[in-house]
Amino acid sequence: MSPYLLLGFLFAGLLKFYFPQRILNRYMGRPNASASFYAGLLGVPMPLCSCGVLPTGISLFRNGASRAATTSFLISTPQTGVDSILVTYSMLGLPFAIIRPLVALATGFIGGVVTNIFGKKDAADCSSGAGESAEVPKKGIMAMLRFAFLDFLQDISKWLIIGLLLAALVAVAVPDNYFTNIQAGQLTEMLLVLAASVPMYVCATASVPLAAVLLLKGLSPGAVFVFLMAGPATNAATITVLLKTLGRLNTAIYLGTIVTGAVIAGVLINQLPADWFNLQHIHHAHIHGEMLPAWLRYFSSLSLLLLIAIALFSKYKHKKGTNMNMQFSMDQNRTSYKVGGMECSHCKKSVETNLLKIDGVEEVEADIISETVMVRGKAIDMAVVKETIEKLGYSFGGKV
Repeated sequence: MSPYLLLGFLFAGLLKFYFPQRILNRYMGRPNASASFYAGLLGVPMPLCSCGVLPTGISLFRNGASRAATTSFLISTPQTGVDSILVTYSMLGLPFAIIRPLVALATGFIGGVVTNIFGKKDAADCSSGAGESAEVPKKGIMAMLRFAFLDFLQDISKWLIIGLLLAALVAVAVPDNYFTNIQAGQLTEMLLVLAASVPMYVCATASVPLAAVLLLKGLSPGAVFVFLMAGPATNAATITVLLKTLGRLNTAIYLGTIVTGAVIAGVLINQLPADWFNLQHIHHAHIHGEMLPAWLRYFSSLSLLLLIAIALFSKYKHKKGTNMNMQFSMDQNRTSYKVGGMECSHCKKSVETNLLKIDGVEEVEADIISETVMVRGKAIDMAVVKETIEKLGYSFGGKV
């Protein structure tokens, strides 16, 4: 999967730097079906996981995006991305790689339409909140490459490693054809996978290796797809944030769309020819079909390992230095707050951008590792800081 991952990271950088957020704002402001379609369509290739999509989606909502379009974006975006589509093709074959973005688009659109019809009255009115500006990142080849192969890799590398280790564990510990032998029934399989997938956190790319192993162990293609869809699109933290931000009814629509869409898609996938999802056949074709030369596969693997090591070292070394700087540079104009729920660079950027808009704030530095935010300025109202952080969907723990 490494050559496709590296290519996916490159595309993620190109999307970030040459597809500015203002385009999302332009097409997501109308409370109609077309806005829901455009929001889903724009969200499919975006390299955002279920935690990274939250600050982006909430920010779009507060900058004028309709509730329907926001729901569509929140449903379609975490299910897949340009990187996960390429990895899905490399490990699960072309049918899964095509079906995955199509279902993400369809469920996002349906969720937006249903929200537009039924969800208006229950949603919290956040349009007056402090939204993240639709800034355009500074363009440049080096800046784009840094985001693609350092910043973005910092966000995904931990979960990618966890996904690979879990896949290896299942491959060794679970007998071959285990799921076929237990004869639970395809619908029962899907419901059990769904129950396990909804509360857990797994990103769209990291879910692919585990899905491939589950398929090899006899889990039906439909149940595997339920995991690929529900795992990345939902988790307990996402549900909590959406309850606070969009209200109970819209959150119910969000979850209902994903759950219903996953089961329906799983049932339909199980009606397709079984050869489409035969991994032995797919991997045999990948290995012996000269799709990629051996030297490129090995070079990509070594490059990916090196980039992951650099990304993790840079992340934790930088955060350690930041913590020490925050600890020993405190003065009467510096205050640190405990902020829970920050998981990635998108979370960090969202918190910093929005807190900088508060009157009196001169400097903000968020630290994901220690879950603290340092704010420098004069006459800063802590109640406003608390309100801003909680409106973004994060928890405020007071002064450190």
